[in-house]
Amino acid sequence: MADQVRAAGGVLYRTGGEICLVHRPRYDDWSLPKGKLDADEHPLAGAVREVTEETGWTGVPELRLPTVAYDLPDGTPKTVDYWLMRAVGDGPVQDTDEVDELVWLAPAEALARLSYDDERRLVEHVIALPPVTAVVGLVRHAHAGERKEWKGNDALRPIDERGRDEAARIGAVLALLRPERLISATPLRCKQTLEPLAALLGGRPIVQDGAFTEPADPDDAPAKAKLGAQRLLELRAGGVPVICGQGKVMPTMLATLHDESDPAPYKTPKGDAWLLTWSGDRLLDASRL
Repeated sequence: MADQVRAAGGVLYRTGGEICLVHRPRYDDWSLPKGKLDADEHPLAGAVREVTEETGWTGVPELRLPTVAYDLPDGTPKTVDYWLMRAVGDGPVQDTDEVDELVWLAPAEALARLSYDDERRLVEHVIALPPVTAVVGLVRHAHAGERKEWKGNDALRPIDERGRDEAARIGAVLALLRPERLISATPLRCKQTLEPLAALLGGRPIVQDGAFTEPADPDDAPAKAKLGAQRLLELRAGGVPVICGQGKVMPTMLATLHDESDPAPYKTPKGDAWLLTWSGDRLLDASRL
């Protein structure tokens, strides 16, 4: 079987709802900005990079969109991960070998101009969406060794070498959301997980909030998680927040936000994160990062 080709891109929109399309002279087509991922590149990072290179605009991710999959002419399978992105800051097209023209079009005009059915379906999906009103990044703290091997106060247990790598990697991805506030559960390992992100944001302060901290009694975790979900809803307003919480409260917290009773689908490995997107009171999507 041929190796799968992985790519990423975005449906880039600006104020007024216009969508950006690019013309590729190599294929003489009109398409959404996208491109192949570099080795070990996170799909969201690759999507933002490709949008910037092909359009000159910076795309701020707001919502995970359906993945497009198809076979190349030689039979190689290809998947393209897409995000809805808000355009900020324009500049010249960087990849002039790949793109020789770009246009901003109303959605109906973009549908008529696009060369491929799968991208038209993607834009139709976007057209049917209500407006995005809030975005939240939610991350579980990175690895911090074994609780049973830590002799001191567990709240002071620091992230380990593996955790530092995880914090740096997920911090680079969460920075693409352009967060304006960083909120951490009270244990040191939660704050340390956000420190690489804070550094990327110019030393943004990290505010500790006990709403996302595991209770001392594990039996109290479900009730505490529901309180955490309410606190998260309160934090949506006032600029994009990134919140670092603990593993015993996050699954129930996410299930509560989905109005579901089973937390199992929302178990989150250490150092992993979610992109949560709302339109008003409606949670549009929670996608794993």
